[in-house]
Amino acid sequence: MACDEILPEESGSLSVAVEVENKNRKTVKMLYKALRHGDREKVTKLVGPHLEWWYHGLPDFHYMMKILTGESTASAFKFRPKRVRTVGEYVIVEGWEGVGEYWVHVWGLKHGIITQFREYFNTLLTVVLLVSENGKEARLWHSMPRARLNGSLPDLVLVV
Repeated sequence: MACDEILPEESGSLSVAVEVENKNRKTVKMLYKALRHGDREKVTKLVGPHLEWWYHGLPDFHYMMKILTGESTASAFKFRPKRVRTVGEYVIVEGWEGVGEYWVHVWGLKHGIITQFREYFNTLLTVVLLVSENGKEARLWHSMPRARLNGSLPDLVLVV
C-alpha cells in the first residue's frame, strides 16, 4: 500500500475533520458579517461567554476586542478580511486597511463556538504545527509578504 492511500476508516475521520473546518470557517465569517451589521445578538451566539483573549501590537489598537466588549462600535474600525484559512480548530483571518493598519486574527473554536481569540496588529505571524518531540515542525500559514507596509514589522510564531 502506498503512503498516500487512505484506509476506509481513516477517510471517515478525514471527512469529519474537513466538515468541522468548514463549519468553523463559516462561523467566523458569520461573526464578521454580524459585526459589520451591528447584530449583537448573533455575535453573542457565536462567541462563548468566557473568551480567552491574547493581543500583540501597539497599545490601544486592540480594535476587535473593543468591538466584542461593546467598548467601541464596529464603525470605529472596519475589518475587511482579505484572506481566511482554517487549520484544525483554528481560523486565521488576515486583512489590512491602507498604510500602517495590518491585522491578523486567530479564532479558536470548540464545538462550533468561538472560545479563543488572538489579535495581532501590525505584527506578522507564522503558524506552525509541532510534528515531533524533537522539534520538527510544519509551516501551516504565514502572513502575506506584501503586507509589510512601509517598514519592518515584528514576526511571531504561533504553534498549534
